Amino acid sequence: MTQILVVDDEQRMLDLLELYLLPHGYDVTKASGGAEALEKLKHKPYDLIVLDIMMKEMDGFETCRRLRAFTDIPVLMLTAKDQKEDVLKGLKTGADDYVTKPFDEDILIARIETLLRRSAPSSLEINGLRWNEDTYELKYNGYSVPLTPKEFQLIGLLLKRPGHVYDRNDLLDLVWGFESDTEGRTIDSHVRNIREKIRRSGFPADDHLKTVWGVGYKWVK
Repeated sequence: MTQILVVDDEQRMLDLLELYLLPHGYDVTKASGGAEALEKLKHKPYDLIVLDIMMKEMDGFETCRRLRAFTDIPVLMLTAKDQKEDVLKGLKTGADDYVTKPFDEDILIARIETLLRRSAPSSLEINGLRWNEDTYELKYNGYSVPLTPKEFQLIGLLLKRPGHVYDRNDLLDLVWGFESDTEGRTIDSHVRNIREKIRRSGFPADDHLKTVWGVGYKWVK
């Protein structure tokens, strides 16, 4: 599940952002200021940060400048101002985009989705196993591994976040969609097929595609 850190010193705004983001399948963590956000970033990986500019103790500009010293996570800034200098200052401190408050929910979600697509790698390679979203291919040392579209999406999710444990419900939502009636057993059968197909190519699938019993699956480097 996509992890988003929202940062604002107003609890009302934090709650509103969570209300907007949760129905779209995002896992939301709230931070009530820049210092708290920086501390959270040191202990957990996030896919995107929604950062308010106008905060009292440490504003969004300073928070962004400090987090850019150790992470390149996409940052979407929220500002109550639409002045050109504020936008430029935010972008120069490392923000990737901005939304002006009060914002439209659909615009916010669209900006977030755009940043996530932009930051997501289109190809990955781990120990000779190459996943390429542009060509929709999985190869091991040049050998093409034939996968169904759902199998390709599943292995891509796991490869993008090695070490992260996806439970079966997360995988169902992300690959089949929230409205799907598909059951968790479908995930198990798809993972079995992926393991077998990768194994046939010569890649040690059992060393990397791990079952977390009672929960789901993860990819180990």
